[in-house]
Amino acid sequence: MTEETKDKLRQWAQRYHSRSFIATDPVQFPHRYTRKQDIETSGLLTAILSFGSRKQILKKADELDALMQHCPHEYILSGQWQTDFPANRQDSFYRMLSYSAFRFYFERLHTAYTRYDSLEEALADYSGTPMERLCTFLDVSPQSPQKKLNMFLRWMIRIGSEVDFGIWTTFSPAELLIPLDTHVCRMAYELGLIEKPTFSLRNAQRITQVLAEAFPGDPCLGDFALFGFGINRAEN
Repeated sequence: MTEETKDKLRQWAQRYHSRSFIATDPVQFPHRYTRKQDIETSGLLTAILSFGSRKQILKKADELDALMQHCPHEYILSGQWQTDFPANRQDSFYRMLSYSAFRFYFERLHTAYTRYDSLEEALADYSGTPMERLCTFLDVSPQSPQKKLNMFLRWMIRIGSEVDFGIWTTFSPAELLIPLDTHVCRMAYELGLIEKPTFSLRNAQRITQVLAEAFPGDPCLGDFALFGFGINRAEN
């Protein structure tokens, strides 16, 4: 990466990595809470819903927060989700995600919180990178970019941020993988960080590796640069 590109990324990161980012992003929902378990629960469930238009995501995440009566951790432990999300209900909860499919995440969180004090502690039973541990916990492939899960991990692990929480201290920001979405992929391609604008684990790893040159030890600070500039350009 050229010094010119590094400077450009740092300038964009400085512009978009601020508290003002929260108001228009799904991260606003876990920011409603201060208890670690509430932040984890709201964060993971909100991240799972983070696909489609931002307007739709924010509306559905707000509905979910109200359904949980603004007490995410307590809602998980109460078991009320078993009634609200029946195992045999196949109609849509959000887009192609059915009630029964979304129930799975409540089941996994319930298992974690009845055995451990936090989701972070639960993941300590697994091996690998933070992404690999979370993929194992949720029984999904670590060979996919897993944008939503990597976004959640960024929220939990990055420290010294007005946007991210940094409440998972057993992991390092250097272990994070860039949440690869449309804007990040397009901007990385335009900047010559990747050869093809394809949504692959290889590209997510490549972008993260290159961003570490501009942001040593904290490559996902570059997420704000690529995503922030990309989405603002698209909307203006």
